[in-house]
Amino acid sequence: MKEPINSQPEEKPLLKLKNVSKSFPGVKALDGVELDVRAGEVHALLGENGAGKSTLMKILAGIYQPDGGEVILEDQLVHMSSPLEAREHGVLLIHQELSLVPDMTVAENVFLGNIPRFANIFVNNRHLNERCGEILTRLNCKFKPTEKLGNLSIANQQMVEIARALVFQPKVVVFDEPTASLTDYEKVVLFGVIRELKESGTAIVYISHRMDEIFELSDRISVLRDGTYQGTFYTRQTNEDEVTQRMIGRDLDADIEHQPPELGAKALQVSGLGIEGLYSDISFDVHAGEVVGFYGLVGAGRTEIMETIFGLRKPDSGSVQINGQNLAINSPSDAIDHGLGLVPESRKEQGLVLGMSCKDNTTLANISEFTKLGWIDTSAERKVFEEYMDKLRIKCPGWEYSTLNLSGGNQQKVVIGKWLSTSPKILILDEPTRGIDVGSKSEIHHLIRELAKTGLAVIVVSSEMPEVLTVSDRIIAMYDGRITRCFDRGEVTEDTLIRAITGQTER
Repeated sequence: MKEPINSQPEEKPLLKLKNVSKSFPGVKALDGVELDVRAGEVHALLGENGAGKSTLMKILAGIYQPDGGEVILEDQLVHMSSPLEAREHGVLLIHQELSLVPDMTVAENVFLGNIPRFANIFVNNRHLNERCGEILTRLNCKFKPTEKLGNLSIANQQMVEIARALVFQPKVVVFDEPTASLTDYEKVVLFGVIRELKESGTAIVYISHRMDEIFELSDRISVLRDGTYQGTFYTRQTNEDEVTQRMIGRDLDADIEHQPPELGAKALQVSGLGIEGLYSDISFDVHAGEVVGFYGLVGAGRTEIMETIFGLRKPDSGSVQINGQNLAINSPSDAIDHGLGLVPESRKEQGLVLGMSCKDNTTLANISEFTKLGWIDTSAERKVFEEYMDKLRIKCPGWEYSTLNLSGGNQQKVVIGKWLSTSPKILILDEPTRGIDVGSKSEIHHLIRELAKTGLAVIVVSSEMPEVLTVSDRIIAMYDGRITRCFDRGEVTEDTLIRAITGQTER
């Protein structure tokens, strides 16, 4: 592996972070990290979950204060004591986790902290909505400035977060996993916006676990590992393997070997399931020892089907059989009692209680098993968490550590561990690797295949084609609330899958 950086003329950086350090209780998040970003470049920042990427950017954006080091902007030493002060310096962070106000309008969220007013007192709603409308048109958004933000989908809320970058002329914009909730079409629009900002001279820091995006957009790549700086590469002079090895300190495991599954009995059989306005006539089955992937565009109805099976929604029609028995699952507790587990799409809103410890979250779904005469056996809880901490390689100081302080990927691993600790017979994973780094993603893919080998029936819902192609024995394609095709692994191609999820198969 060559040493970064290589054979390019040096340019003066617009932004420079020098020897930045930051510690939290029980963990050193950053240890002497360096980073420089030039005007008019897209600088990718890579690392595994917990490597310190988001912490470094939150220091830049004034959310965290560093324990040591310097932030230099346009040759001036600056101290960002708050997000507002960072914004005044021209630094804007587009968060991975949305930082919006659901009860305010789209326009009010876009201009939050900079709302146009008459005489600096009264809100100029007409000007506010007109300016916001121009930005939404530029982003090809179909919703209105006056719409309440809480009524929008997660993907549209992410576009509102991105719209903030276009309100004023920022010097530095940080995009932290901006495409995690976006459709392919919305990604194209976003990439166009990023290129416009770049051409205008804006310095852009781009954080993503998706290597195709990194190599499409970036000019340089800097890598962090375990809170330390691992070097900077010119994108066109490196490759995915080299960058990945810098990130994780090892080569990725070999690709998953796909052998024909040893199928057991039908663990789950869904017949004619439907909810008016969401999906209709959904029928499929999953055998013990099998991984069935669900693939489709955002809004196809995949998540809603899984929520119905798990008792979170009441169907208008159809039936669900588990191990050959017709069952009425009216609540998640019914589902758990019948051997179902659901890793939800949104870990923070649905998967975790962020104020609780890693241990408490891991045992939350089956806490009764650890309770005797009103007392909780914390020692048994600790053993369970430590088992999954080891199996899933969860990076945290210990069982008592708050999940709130974990990186997004490690939070997701805690959610997966929580459902595995219930010993389910059927496990549904909705976007199981969203926001997870390439090394952890590989581990989870291997885990899914290993779970199937033990006789577990597994459903994987994913918006990433490589993921469903990697882990699935069969793939169910959905379009507009309907199943369009079911593919065996040996017959599916990227082309046929795309045709199926865009409705072309039916036509």
